Order: sequence, then C-alpha cells, then structure tokens
Amino acid sequence: MNLPRLKIGDIVAKLPIIQGGMAVKVSTAPLVAAVADEGGIGLIAGSGIEIDELKEEIRRSKKMTEGIVGVNIMVAASEFKELVQASINEGIDLIVAGAGFSRDLFTLGKDNNVPVVPIVSSVRLAKISEKLGASAIVVEGKEAGGHLGTDQSMKSLVKKIVDTVKIPVIAAGGIIDGKDIAEVLNMGADGVQMGSRFVASEECEVASEFKELYINATEEDSILIDSPVGLPGRALKNKFTEKLGSSDIEDGTFSCDYICLKKCSRVFCIIKSLIEAKRGDMEKGLVFAGEETHRINDILPVRKIIDNLVSEAKNFLNREESEDE
Repeated sequence: MNLPRLKIGDIVAKLPIIQGGMAVKVSTAPLVAAVADEGGIGLIAGSGIEIDELKEEIRRSKKMTEGIVGVNIMVAASEFKELVQASINEGIDLIVAGAGFSRDLFTLGKDNNVPVVPIVSSVRLAKISEKLGASAIVVEGKEAGGHLGTDQSMKSLVKKIVDTVKIPVIAAGGIIDGKDIAEVLNMGADGVQMGSRFVASEECEVASEFKELYINATEEDSILIDSPVGLPGRALKNKFTEKLGSSDIEDGTFSCDYICLKKCSRVFCIIKSLIEAKRGDMEKGLVFAGEETHRINDILPVRKIIDNLVSEAKNFLNREESEDE
C-alpha cells in the first residue's frame, strides 16, 4: 500500500508530508529543498527575517529544487502582509500561517491564485477557514513545538475536525515516525506536518549545539514558556529557559533591535533569543521543539529520514490492512 498524495489547491505532492516552517532561520533553503526533492513539501520559515532576506531565501530554495516550496509566516509579525506579498511576488507555491488568524490572507491568496493554509487548533477556526477559502488546514495540537494555540492533543482535534470540513486536513504536533503518520492517516487526515524530526537532519542549518539538545533530550526536557508573542511556546530546557522569570532576563531594562511583532510583552526579545539558539548559544538562545523530541536519537540526511518514514508508515498500514481481511 502506497502513501496517498497530498493535494492542496492545484499543487500535488507525491508524499503527504510537509516539513514545518521553523523560525528563526531553522527552516532554510537546504532543508526545504531536500524535503521537496523527496516528494514532500518544504516550508521556509518566513518569520523573524527582513523582507529582502525572505525573498532571497525563496530564490535560493527554487534554485536548489524543482519540488514544492512554501513559506510559513507568523500572523503576529508586524510586517505580515508585506512578507506574504513578497512571497507571492517571488512565486511561492503556498502560504502557511500560524500564531494568529488573518482574514486578509485569504483575499491575497485568492487574488494571486496561491493556496492558503492556516494553522488552526479548534473546530470553529477550521470551519471559518474553509468558508473564507482555505485550500487546506493544518490542525496543530499541544504537542507541537513553538507557539501553541491550544492545550488539546493533536489526535483529539483531528478526530473532531476531519468530519466537519471538506478541505484537506493536515495533522501537526508530536509526529516523529512512520507509525505516527499511519495513525493520523487512518483517522482521516490527508497528510502531516513535521518539524522536530527535520531539525535533526544534516541539511538543517542550525548549530551542532542546537541539534545535540534535540537528540539528547529526555521527556522531562519538554517545557512550556510564556512567549512575548502572547502565546505559550513549547521549548527544550537549557540554560536560557532556566533564567526565564529571573532578574537575569526580566531586569526592567529590556531593549530590542527588532521590530518583529504587532504586540510584544517586552519580557525578552523572542527573535534575538531564537537567533542565538540557531548560532548555538544555549545561555542566550531559546530552542523550540515538539513534545515528542525525546524520541529522536540521530541526525540523518533528509533522504534517509523520509525513506524511514515512508517505509515505517507503509509497513504499519499494510499490517493493519492484513489484519482487517
């Protein structure tokens, strides 16, 4: 039994796998292109960077692959509309948007014939998205890394949503291996979005210290932090998170070189901390990661990761099919 293709608007991916758009500068061209080359959908992280940087990253990705390349942009970003328009101008294949909800995004997508895929965490937003013209939705549960919009599990949300909308449903949060993929496909999901597994890849352009935190993580290392975005964020324990809430972080002298958010709690600079993490500074850097990151034990090439995922998913689906006969 082969895995189903994933159709979003007019684009069709050979595999029902989307690589999550992880910011800041975690999901960049080499990772995106490698996933796209294997038949999945690669997403550039379009948040926390300048418009010209995003345009260059899209161009770099498109030079490296003929596969499907999208962008993930945080609605909470101060230049959200400008980043979306720049992506459209550069010929991006689809736009995924989370950390907020934008009705204007659907108009931009429709006017430019670019599929729009919002990240939702409730039945209500799933229905609204379909009504406004979403080509698909990413249903994200509490297990996901980064900013969260719910305290409900991914599977509980998928069960509620798959029967309420007719557009493709893409499950996100806590998906690490092929068995996870097979389980949500059996639940009625059309595909999956995976972030954390692809961080621990050779093509991901983050420092070795970042990846080592992933592959050495224990179950207890997954924590929730209060993000300046105004949402909880799922991260891994490190020296930076140990300082959160202390005078070392919240000393009343907050300063920021970035104009990145429409609204900011000004407790610490989210963009600066994410950039420091990408560089490998675990004392100043915040490392976002999914709740199931402790199940990742190795750093592999993207091709090998996807081969493993597909093989595991097929084996699980075929075994279940045989048991039902």
